[in-house]
Amino acid sequence: MILEVLSQPSLIMLVMLGTALGITVGSIPGLTGAMLISLTLPLTFSMDGQSALALLVAMYVGSVSGGLITATLLRMPGTPASIITTLDGYPMASSGRASRALGLGIGASFIGGLISWAVLALVAKPIAEFSTVLGPWEFFALVVMSLVLVVGVSGNSLPKGLLSCFLGILCALPGTAPGTGELRLTFGFSAMDDGLKLLPVLIGLFALSRVFSPPPCETSQVISTEINGPITLKLKEWKTHWLNLLRSSAIGTGIGILPGIGANIGSLIAYSTSRATSKHPEKFGTGCDDGIIASESANNATVGGALVPLVALGIPGSVIDAILLGAFVIHGLQPGPMLFANDPKIVGTIISSYLWANVAMLFLMLLSARWIAKLARIQHHTLIPIVATFCVLGSFALANRYFDVWVMISFGVAGFLLERWRIPLAPLVIGFVLAPLGEESIATGLMSSGGSWLPLLTRLGSLSFLIIAGLLLFWSLRQRRANSPTKDSNSSA
Repeated sequence: MILEVLSQPSLIMLVMLGTALGITVGSIPGLTGAMLISLTLPLTFSMDGQSALALLVAMYVGSVSGGLITATLLRMPGTPASIITTLDGYPMASSGRASRALGLGIGASFIGGLISWAVLALVAKPIAEFSTVLGPWEFFALVVMSLVLVVGVSGNSLPKGLLSCFLGILCALPGTAPGTGELRLTFGFSAMDDGLKLLPVLIGLFALSRVFSPPPCETSQVISTEINGPITLKLKEWKTHWLNLLRSSAIGTGIGILPGIGANIGSLIAYSTSRATSKHPEKFGTGCDDGIIASESANNATVGGALVPLVALGIPGSVIDAILLGAFVIHGLQPGPMLFANDPKIVGTIISSYLWANVAMLFLMLLSARWIAKLARIQHHTLIPIVATFCVLGSFALANRYFDVWVMISFGVAGFLLERWRIPLAPLVIGFVLAPLGEESIATGLMSSGGSWLPLLTRLGSLSFLIIAGLLLFWSLRQRRANSPTKDSNSSA
């Protein structure tokens, strides 16, 4: 499994290329890994499944890692996952220790990736084997639990998270009903008989919406810092941070496995935990080693964690995993328990690609950090026509029809408006992806039970998932209620 990529030189080149592109895009504020992967997905039509997934997984790793360079040197996080890194990375760089800040961030990212890779390699298959005993009722309850979890962590507003999730489910309804085979909500358009395709929706939400958005910040507000000295750190310097590395990587991996939370939440929780357990919490935010290590090891570890439910259950753990799910569908693959039996090479390719992409990330970032920081100064208006062109071409290439282009444009406008109104996009995407799975599962369950919903409560697996969903919802409501008096008092003051 580890040697799956190394056995084919073409896959090695794709992993290197994907990692380099991911780092480049991840380091440019305003561009995201989701945008890069959604635009690349149509270009993989002519590839086989192994090559396509090796490229896309490498892009995933590179895009999450690349943001730390500009976050450290320019206080401009290239990705949301690197926002927490600015708290200690930039002060350390500003004090003349830019090389050390980068060395800590890159090394922590690599170690976090290795630890989450180990979890992915060891846990994915047992979870997949366990899922084979789950029936349609358990899968429906699992979908409900995933949706509740996504909504529960979707920003500061629970109603906005619910609205976003509802919109995603609504967008998944047009087409053929899985239970009856009847057409619904097509509004007379034959192009909608198969429903809205995932690729145009993703390209619109995460690529075209960036075209409509203003530049993330002005270059004149950026204070540049120079990199002096070697970036690498000696091994003895890492020995004092091993506990923080293991703890933060474990937190990131665990957060990644939970659907829809994301690397930015993983890095925030790891950073907060590291600060709470530190003997010198007052140093955090002033250029502290532990702050950089906690943030970067956790956000990189979320990538491997998010791949676990995707490979083992066919449930995307993040927005990018939802795009990777589209790659599976395009190449005729079905992630989940049967993937291990029917396409073991694909599983090996995903797991080994993730490992070697982290290795490639380490060397590429150590060698090119000095030049990657300059990419943040590319003018926003230069990128707009390039991104817009690829959006149109990628949507049209899916089925050679203009309908998908109009769908992409519509969701691009919708994505821009939703972000402007601070409505999170993650619940929408996860709802759009999981709604068909949940509907198909409940339709199968109802047919097997003669229309009775009782097995949903009498089967131990489905009841357990529903109880967990209820507890998650209760906890989320309690946390928000506990924070509301504080907000009210602050606003009144």
